[in-house]
Amino acid sequence: MYTKINNIQPHGELGIIALESCKNIGIEIDDYVKKLRKDNGEESDKESYLIKADAIRFSNGEGKVKLRESVRGKDIYILCDVGNYSCTYNMFGFTNHMSPDEHFQDIKRVVSAISGKANRVSVIMPLLYASRQHRRKGRESLDCALALQELERLGVEEFITFDVHDPNVQNAIPLKSFENIYPTYEIIKAFVKDEDNLDIDKSKMLVISPDTGAMDRAIYYSTMLGLDIGLFYKRRDHSKVVEGKNPIVQHEYIGRDVKGQDILIVDDMLASGESILDIAKELKKRGANRIYAATTFAFFTEGIEKFEKCYKEGLLNRVYSTNLTYIPKEVCNAEWFKKVDMSEFMAEVIDALNHDTSMSPFMDATKNIKRLLEE
Repeated sequence: MYTKINNIQPHGELGIIALESCKNIGIEIDDYVKKLRKDNGEESDKESYLIKADAIRFSNGEGKVKLRESVRGKDIYILCDVGNYSCTYNMFGFTNHMSPDEHFQDIKRVVSAISGKANRVSVIMPLLYASRQHRRKGRESLDCALALQELERLGVEEFITFDVHDPNVQNAIPLKSFENIYPTYEIIKAFVKDEDNLDIDKSKMLVISPDTGAMDRAIYYSTMLGLDIGLFYKRRDHSKVVEGKNPIVQHEYIGRDVKGQDILIVDDMLASGESILDIAKELKKRGANRIYAATTFAFFTEGIEKFEKCYKEGLLNRVYSTNLTYIPKEVCNAEWFKKVDMSEFMAEVIDALNHDTSMSPFMDATKNIKRLLEE
């Protein structure tokens, strides 16, 4: 537990609206919140903090959200995983998978259904909507900033997200609370407890950043673990644009010799996974020992066959990622994948926010990581 809350009145009665995309983790969060409150001697007889909401779809694809109980005077937290493509609906006889745009629209529908009756409305998007389109280069859209401003205009008071692609996007809503939380402690805890014969020693292990954009994250991991750091930078072909980006020509390495070293590659998200697999192959060519990858979000946009192959060939030992966004069953069941459960952590965040207590213990995991490594 990060915080112990005693004799602090909540900011209104707690209510959690978990949309279909967060249904399973919403149930787990609800159970943990009830346990937290029971341990703190409050509301031990509360059956559930979940507020039932129906996301209804018409046959032409239009939708609406209907709340099935009162939210008047409550402190409401809306949970939505905009990356959950497993959610489907029928339109003109076809089965459609929900896109991030449709998930975001459902968040607005919930806020609209609340109609200003709640005491406070907060939105928890573990994967921030349109976070990869957070800044403008030339004549292009500015999706993430506009989405945040739209929710602000609808009356959302607080935004909670995890490991956002660029935290500077919060400048789009300077008068609202924007909490960007990193799951570093939970990932490191899973890593050091699950891996056998792991020797976290400067002479035997390295932290690798897969590109320049992930350097800050890699530096934090290396500092906490007391390890050296290496960097791969992507040499791109700027004369071409493939699927919205310049294709990578070569991954170039900067850092000390990796021969005989265990490697931990850290990044914020894994899309197709091509970069991590290419880097793993390059590290193996240089004589690296075991190779692990740790990421906050794992999408596997092109399937897992390449990961299965690399695992069988001994190029990659394990991928650690959180359940902050949807992970298919075949990934969860894979030998090379380890899910880092964030439901208890999110329950503590919601409980702390509902009691208006400090978020500092959640924002800086340094003390907890040091304690974990000492143990």
